[in-house]
Amino acid sequence: MKRDTSRAIIFSEDEESIYLLYREKRKNNKIIKYFAIPGGKIEKGETIEQAVIREIKEEFQADIKLLGYLGENKTKQGIDYHFHAQIIKGVPKLGGEEKTKNNPNNYYEIRKVLLKDLTKEHINILPINLSYIEKALKKEYK
Repeated sequence: MKRDTSRAIIFSEDEESIYLLYREKRKNNKIIKYFAIPGGKIEKGETIEQAVIREIKEEFQADIKLLGYLGENKTKQGIDYHFHAQIIKGVPKLGGEEKTKNNPNNYYEIRKVLLKDLTKEHINILPINLSYIEKALKKEYK
């Protein structure tokens, strides 16, 4: 089943850190740890812009302003749309489905990660996500 998503790259005010969703999933006695750009599934009848604003409101309990569109990448699961955004109200704290589903086998946490640490070994993040983060830093909007 295809699952198109809309995601937001959100930096700290000083642009030295980025807000990411940290995940730990336990499967077959293995723990998979990784970082993801926050966002989620685009609902029926929703634009990609409406979806990312809603998703951040749900996941981060914060309101955002979209600063620019960074592009999309196609995966086996669907299309991921990426935006550069800024928090305009609220302080990120876990909410929505992620908070409800949070348990030792399916753990979620919002983390503020220093940009200089993104390429360190302990930060497991997809290379495509790093490229969108770089585009957001350079304000390379489409």
